[in-house]
Amino acid sequence: MNRLAVLLKSHGPDLAYARRLVESYSRFNADELPLYCVVPRSDVPAFTALSADVTVLAEEDVFGRNLVMEGMHGLSDGYINQEIVKLAFWETGVASTYFCVDSDAVFIRPFGKGDFLADGSTPYSVLVQDKDLLVEPGYFREHWQGRERAIRRIMDLVGLDDPITRTCHGHQVFSARVLESFVSDFLQPRDWTYADALREAPYEFSWYNMWLQKTRVIPIEFREPLVKTFHHEGQHLEYALRGIGPDDIARGFVAVVVNSNYARSWSTSSAAEAPEETLARYVPTAVLA
Repeated sequence: MNRLAVLLKSHGPDLAYARRLVESYSRFNADELPLYCVVPRSDVPAFTALSADVTVLAEEDVFGRNLVMEGMHGLSDGYINQEIVKLAFWETGVASTYFCVDSDAVFIRPFGKGDFLADGSTPYSVLVQDKDLLVEPGYFREHWQGRERAIRRIMDLVGLDDPITRTCHGHQVFSARVLESFVSDFLQPRDWTYADALREAPYEFSWYNMWLQKTRVIPIEFREPLVKTFHHEGQHLEYALRGIGPDDIARGFVAVVVNSNYARSWSTSSAAEAPEETLARYVPTAVLA
């Protein structure tokens, strides 16, 4: 068993993103951490061709009994299944701790065990309040309120009584010990599956985070996000206007994500481009000049 691994859950439509991620991973992987990529069986050949450094697993072969055939909460079955894979990956036994990374991430500086483990074995826990998103009217109106209700539902179900909501949007370091406890001490007594939990609230990282805070199965070593995520165009444009580029972001983060929900039509170079290139995506050339 590896002490630490990296997990990428992806699929065919994100192959170009995954290629970009793997290239950056190979370039900056200072401690040669193993990367596992889980994709639908039909996508295994394409993802296997990305790099010899990646172990590609077919989700149906490894996680078939956990997967769903229909979506929930307005989300597709594929979306729910990628959440299930992240929660269930510990069951493979390949790693006692694993960092979940998204296809649209790009590593921008050397990284290693010290970025993810506090003392060689205890993982850091990314737990934040996201107040920068709370104060944004558009995000608050369109996303925050519904997400907050769902996360509070999770807290109620696990019995976590806390006026402060601490969780993360993604890119968490998962502990197999915490997830094993989640299954044996929370899901199984209710005769629930991972899918049953997600039917209550479709936020896999918050299920992990709230169970961790409730049980303290492992010591909580707080850490701010390891990945800089631009959740919407406004955040991305703000960095560009302030002249903040990849080298600057690398002083605080190991990777960067430009949310593909709004950037899917852009070239895959957009996540680690110079500020003036980002400005050109938002501002007409004549105005920019």
